[in-house]
Amino acid sequence: MAKEARHDRMGDLLSRTNVKSRIESPEGLSLNEFSYQLFQAYDWYHLFQTYGCAVQLGGNDQTGNMQSGHDFIKRATGKSVFGLTVPLVKSSTGDKLGKSAGNAVWLSAAKTSPFELFQFLRNTPDADVEQMLTLFTFDPMKEIADLMKRHKAQPELYQAQMHLAQQVVLLIHGEAGLESARRCTAALFQSSAEALAGLSADELQSLYRGMPTTELLLEPGLTLLDLVMKAKCFPRREDAERVIQQGGVSINHRRIQQANYVLVYGEHVLPSDATLIRVGKKNFYLVRWKKDIS
Repeated sequence: MAKEARHDRMGDLLSRTNVKSRIESPEGLSLNEFSYQLFQAYDWYHLFQTYGCAVQLGGNDQTGNMQSGHDFIKRATGKSVFGLTVPLVKSSTGDKLGKSAGNAVWLSAAKTSPFELFQFLRNTPDADVEQMLTLFTFDPMKEIADLMKRHKAQPELYQAQMHLAQQVVLLIHGEAGLESARRCTAALFQSSAEALAGLSADELQSLYRGMPTTELLLEPGLTLLDLVMKAKCFPRREDAERVIQQGGVSINHRRIQQANYVLVYGEHVLPSDATLIRVGKKNFYLVRWKKDIS
């Protein structure tokens, strides 16, 4: 702080529109929130010094923070940098789309898989889909208008949302990503072992994001009861036996009601060396099978 904060000016920091409005609001402005612009300014300074980053692009709600970074770099280095703001993407209800709003999607497949991106766009409300097509595809406006006419005539087909999802996933992840999204979508809605067989283990993971995952060795004689206990699907064997007998456990979408049923590699292990366990209607567990290299 002693070294770098001398480049900041309190008058400038307090004059930012978002800072003034928060200070004057009933909730006020915490020191933590006020300091955010200082840290973001230093981030840009670091990027400028390390990588020569002279341009920052952000939503128009970041104007004040970008101004702070611009001023900081100018005073610290004597050099000019540039900020470019764009209007925020908002829903028809005025809600912001982004990580702070809790509904962000990412370009990286590691953060948002092609399937998750496809489903996010496929679920775009009718009131927002035309704006999204205009902003995020390269379709001519006439084609978008024609598509919207067909969509409004048969909204139950979701033609506009499907086209939006296909075009954006294709743009970001290419043909391979779009095919992955289609395979995952088919597996999700068909609920069949055949559809699951076409998925990789990573695609299975993205299909049921957040489900517990266990790595196991497929030992001879491993029963369904052994499997669900090793995968921590149940706290007690008695509970597992009861739910299995009641038909509450499925392996790769196939219900098995015998607790002592022995698992077979070619039958209960998918080509991706994975097994999907479902307990009840909504509880999913993924088992990745390790190779025996002994």
